[in-house]
Amino acid sequence: MTASRVTALKLHRGSRLLEVAFADGSRHSLPCEYLRVFSPSAELRGHGLAEPMLVGGKRTVNIERVEPVGNYAVRLVFDDGHDTGLYTWELLHELGQDQEKNWARYEQRMAEIGMSRDRDVTKLAALVRHYAPKDSSR
Repeated sequence: MTASRVTALKLHRGSRLLEVAFADGSRHSLPCEYLRVFSPSAELRGHGLAEPMLVGGKRTVNIERVEPVGNYAVRLVFDDGHDTGLYTWELLHELGQDQEKNWARYEQRMAEIGMSRDRDVTKLAALVRHYAPKDSSR
């Protein structure tokens, strides 16, 4: 898709932002935390999950390296060790366009189960949406 072809990509480590410009003229400043918690990796996306798995404690995460993958994507290497998932031009474009909606939903989900952007704590509720223990009295 020509419209979502990246024409410029600049990492701002101090402000923890990845600035991306596209062939259609759109530009987005994507926070490292946002890119980390919306990683396209199987670790977060699983197989067929409607929404990515929740990840907390990433408020101060940064990107160490941006590695090109052909002419269609980059691999982002985060300072917390996460380095899987390819951010295609199309995905970066979608993340930029839907940033406000995606972030509001992320914060809502985090609040629903009491997770924090400041603490790297995963609660069972984040892993299993409707967990109910078996009735052991039967």
